Amino acid sequence: MTFVSDLEPKALWTHFDTILTIPRGSKNEDKMREYVISIAEKNGLEYKTDAVGNIVVKKPASPGHENAAITILQSHLDMVNEKNSDVEHDFDTDPIKPRRDGDYLMATGTTLGADNGIGVAAMLALMEDKNIEHGPLEFLFTIDEETGLTGASNIGPGMLEGKRLINLDTEEENCVYVGCAGGADTALTMGLSRIAAPRATTALNIKLAGLKGGHSGCDIHLQRGNATKLLTRALFATFDSIPFHLALLEGGNKHNAIPREAHATVIIAEDKKQAFLDSLQAEMQAIAEEFKPAEPDMRYESEETAVPDEVWDEKTTMQVMSFILALPHGVIAMSYDIPDLVETSTNLAAVKVQDSGLHVLMSSRSSVASALKALRERIRAIGKLVAAEVEEGDGYPGWKPDLSSPLLAEMTKIYENVVGVKPEVLAVHAGLECGIIGEKYPGMDMVSIGPRIEFPHSPDERVKISTVKEFYDLLVATLKDLA
Repeated sequence: MTFVSDLEPKALWTHFDTILTIPRGSKNEDKMREYVISIAEKNGLEYKTDAVGNIVVKKPASPGHENAAITILQSHLDMVNEKNSDVEHDFDTDPIKPRRDGDYLMATGTTLGADNGIGVAAMLALMEDKNIEHGPLEFLFTIDEETGLTGASNIGPGMLEGKRLINLDTEEENCVYVGCAGGADTALTMGLSRIAAPRATTALNIKLAGLKGGHSGCDIHLQRGNATKLLTRALFATFDSIPFHLALLEGGNKHNAIPREAHATVIIAEDKKQAFLDSLQAEMQAIAEEFKPAEPDMRYESEETAVPDEVWDEKTTMQVMSFILALPHGVIAMSYDIPDLVETSTNLAAVKVQDSGLHVLMSSRSSVASALKALRERIRAIGKLVAAEVEEGDGYPGWKPDLSSPLLAEMTKIYENVVGVKPEVLAVHAGLECGIIGEKYPGMDMVSIGPRIEFPHSPDERVKISTVKEFYDLLVATLKDLA
């Protein structure tokens, strides 16, 4: 155990300290599921799992509250595994290394997993707490939220009996969320034509790093740089005056994380090497100055490497760069109805070279179904211009706000009593499982709350420690009030 177990509330933080040692990247939640089951069995609580691995634990009401309506608490077991390239860390075997910075808890060069590990830890603490007053409780732990919400999408029939649900995946304090965007991914594969590497050439590895990245829903409005787009932009601007061949261009990793790093292998005539580097340096300096307020640590590196046997021909090189530049990234539209809410956005999430093709993953979101459809059609059209194969995922639905929700009214009242402030009622431009659960269980009354978690899906992820206690106290008070 680490210093994390000594934080307050101790019951929650002790579980989170253990969670830091458990592998739980998306689609690898088996050990995390085993831990949840061990806590249920230790406390004599009934539980069940469905075919995909979601878990529901039932806790009987405390004495005198047996006739209260069931309340469901819900969090997801998985986390986004992201690390800085210079950090040695195996998410399948190595524990997350926590560190404290004032009132914030962070990891060391990796994601922390507070999203949604704090919600999971809170539920485990409530499962064990024998001193709180509450009605009948159901604890829903879903799997694979971060790569498409597939756990919630495939929740087994009859897993839940309750009709009101508190999702614990919100990342702002003093807020109650009542809506979210829907989203869907698009995968595009472009063919690559290769030729033997020309003679009298030099190969250069070009890297752009040090960007902040972040959650492609929660942080997309911050206008941070997309490393893949920016590196491609600099290369494209240099190509007109100093032609070259590419042998590699890659960047990004997860569909819901803004790319922080990108790299390319450039093959250039030996006598053009210095002119190329001078031109690229000038482009990168201009980009760095443009993005300095949002990306102060952006850095560009180049080094010589062995010339590969094959490179992309000039037409393919230009097509790849044009394709990546043409694909949209960032905020597409703001909401007409809710001030400062992003309505529609897309993330050029990952570019990888595999086999004979260039694979591009786009992740799009919108709270308006027709706008999401139009954006995906735009992406498909751009793909068709380079004869790319286009594969569109089914996506997930949004969650339409219900401002007349009884649970919302109750939560707002309790928030004022416990925290001392009237919470903002908001919708979020990210995917929450409430939209899917509401489809699966019509009539479900839902809200979402949580502590302050900043920069999820990036190694800068951090949770504000003092807000975790407020969050837990609010949960305890809510369960008592609803009993």
